[in-house]
Amino acid sequence: MCDFDFSALARLNTVAVDCSANIRANPSHFQVDEQLPFEPYGEGGHVLLKIRKRGANTDWLASQLAEFAQVPKLDVGYAGLKDRHAITTQWFSVKVEGAQEPNWTDFDNDDVQVIEIGRHKKKLKRGVLSGNHFKLRLTTVTGDRTLWEHQLEHISQYGVPNYFAEQRFGRQGNNLHKAQQWFSEGKKPKKRQQKSLILSAARSWLFNLVLAQRVQLGNWDQLLQGDVMLLSGTKASLFNTELDDSALNQRLQAMDIHPTGPLWGRGALRSQDDCAILERSVLSEWLDWCEGLERQGLTQARRSLRLYPASFEWQWVEHDLELQFYLPAGCYATAVLRELAMVTDIS
Repeated sequence: MCDFDFSALARLNTVAVDCSANIRANPSHFQVDEQLPFEPYGEGGHVLLKIRKRGANTDWLASQLAEFAQVPKLDVGYAGLKDRHAITTQWFSVKVEGAQEPNWTDFDNDDVQVIEIGRHKKKLKRGVLSGNHFKLRLTTVTGDRTLWEHQLEHISQYGVPNYFAEQRFGRQGNNLHKAQQWFSEGKKPKKRQQKSLILSAARSWLFNLVLAQRVQLGNWDQLLQGDVMLLSGTKASLFNTELDDSALNQRLQAMDIHPTGPLWGRGALRSQDDCAILERSVLSEWLDWCEGLERQGLTQARRSLRLYPASFEWQWVEHDLELQFYLPAGCYATAVLRELAMVTDIS
């Protein structure tokens, strides 16, 4: 129960172990462009800055912006965390109402550039993004290229299991071990931010276990009696299904809807019948975790079991493989990569 081995979770591509590659031989091999679900309002007390950064983490850059603008760090907002060992573009908001706005071009240096400036009425909040566009380059590629091409075609047509990736759980799964100490041994973390990270990791791990079981059973992208479906492109458009609904099956095949798994918390489990039986069976050995999440006030939610990378393209550049695709917010490029090969992050 305490063996938190992400690599052991079920894969679709059973020949992935016969192929390997490296990612992030240098930061330019992992590029991410953040997409907001809205355009800057055009006026207001907050400046929206689209910043390209290299070798810098998001929280550190927010601190630098606050210092540069001479405002409290709480007046700086951002939608999502971005990798340090990468070239990324992301949006920040800085509240300048009542303060003198600096010349933002003076903030530029070799690793950080302000590439777009707008005005908005609200602070940019965590999670307020539509998704991310990725451009990746895999190096030291081994394995039969025919296997690679087959799986690339399969992903472009059918998608991949929507696992929460390893970075969700901290270095060497440290946040999961802390969750085990909290829920099973009563060792509650003291810091609020640490609590939040641990709860998020625990909830994500339980989701992964349900998804892994459905991958093993071959029904991760199929309808189960009592399944809860999510309308593609949304976060909360959920409804239960019946197996004999041919129209829903057509929508499922067209990627218009996706099966979901539980994000555990208080309240009734949304799934019913066969789907609920499966989910409760998988989590029957994790009742202390389920109860711990409920005690902390989290509420039942659902997440898509299937991840479809939009605009999925690839090309071979000599011996390297370049990939481009778009993922919705909260989804991981590494969930795509693990269906291709044994990919090693060498950052």
